[in-house]
Amino acid sequence: MANGVYHTGYGIEINLSRSDLGNPGRDGLMEEILQPVGGRSRTMLQCLADRKGDACQCALEDKTPWMFVRRQRREHGIVLVAAHLPLTHVATPAETARREAMKERIARTAAQHGLGVDTDARSRDGRLLAQVLVSGAAGRVGWKAQYAPVSESAVYRHTAQAREGGVTPVWVTADAASAVIDRAPWARVDDVPWQHIASRLRMLIRGGVRHLQLWKCTPASERPCPVTGQSCGKWHYGWFLPALCLPPEQATSLDEFIITSAEGEHRALRVPDPDRPRRSSHLWALARDVKAWEDLNGPASRQSGSDNEPEDEPLTFTEDELDPTCRYGDEQPHTSGRRPQRGISAVTGLRTLDTTPAITRHSPSRPVHLRLTERERTVVAVELGCPPWEIGPCQLCATPIHRYGHRGYLACTNCRTSPML
Repeated sequence: MANGVYHTGYGIEINLSRSDLGNPGRDGLMEEILQPVGGRSRTMLQCLADRKGDACQCALEDKTPWMFVRRQRREHGIVLVAAHLPLTHVATPAETARREAMKERIARTAAQHGLGVDTDARSRDGRLLAQVLVSGAAGRVGWKAQYAPVSESAVYRHTAQAREGGVTPVWVTADAASAVIDRAPWARVDDVPWQHIASRLRMLIRGGVRHLQLWKCTPASERPCPVTGQSCGKWHYGWFLPALCLPPEQATSLDEFIITSAEGEHRALRVPDPDRPRRSSHLWALARDVKAWEDLNGPASRQSGSDNEPEDEPLTFTEDELDPTCRYGDEQPHTSGRRPQRGISAVTGLRTLDTTPAITRHSPSRPVHLRLTERERTVVAVELGCPPWEIGPCQLCATPIHRYGHRGYLACTNCRTSPML
């Protein structure tokens, strides 16, 4: 990657390895060159070799000499580098097939449960809000199946666009190192072929959905103290994956999550790192867990914060001399590496209380099966060609029973009676 670039508007050379960019006194230059290409002139930044008339490999291959600047992680920290436009990843046939299968599955599941569905939904100004827009009682949820690499800036930009349009975004990915993780509301599934995604086989949410855990740290606690390693007598609470809950929670299936996120049973939440407030994690949780979290943390936790934030790690400047050599052949597809390893407090949003909280009981969450609304019952009845289910007491033992099928039998699972209506 090049450490220098030419600004066509100002007619200056910019040295990205220096803290003043080689142009002392030019306030706002850093913010200007780091803005997304869509928000400025595409020809603002030019390859230095091409500008000087030297051999620019990019121009020799009939590619554009125009450039953009981005942050990149190196061994010694976050540095600025310049790369040729367009530096994009063209989705492979396999990535495209899985993306299309995921879109079809989301739309199919939502429609089968009576939810509103709009594919490739756009705002009034033509910007894409979601690949699949699902509308339910809790509002609009915009799904984006991300099987190809994506940059951090693209995640922030598309997430902000969705929220400006009144849409709660959710990125679904199969890549454990994807840039969407923690940077926006997300859900990770298994990396399976498109045939599995398009089928009705069950898919589980492996990451992005967590459960609130609250416990007192005593010698009898099943968990070791996350602070001292030994019982401290205080109260701890935080967000845990289903398998790490005590007792373990049931993993959420993808099809269930499509419904519950639109109906409001699951809600998106931004959890600041208690040690570094500018850094946060995004997760989905049951509405009752979100309410308990807000009750414990106060009104400030209700503020969602901004996702359209640059990388919060400080930039490193090596103060090297400007190198005008074209590095086009050295460029690699733009993918974002994982964030630095974080401690348990950052991952779980772990908090500690010295006094007993008002909420001391937090039982395991929800029933295994979906709770169908009256609208969903009607949709299922139409598909099966039978009257909507009705719930009523058994005349013999008062157990709740369902009417089903064309003949309208009553079936009681307790006393095994099936009298005709």
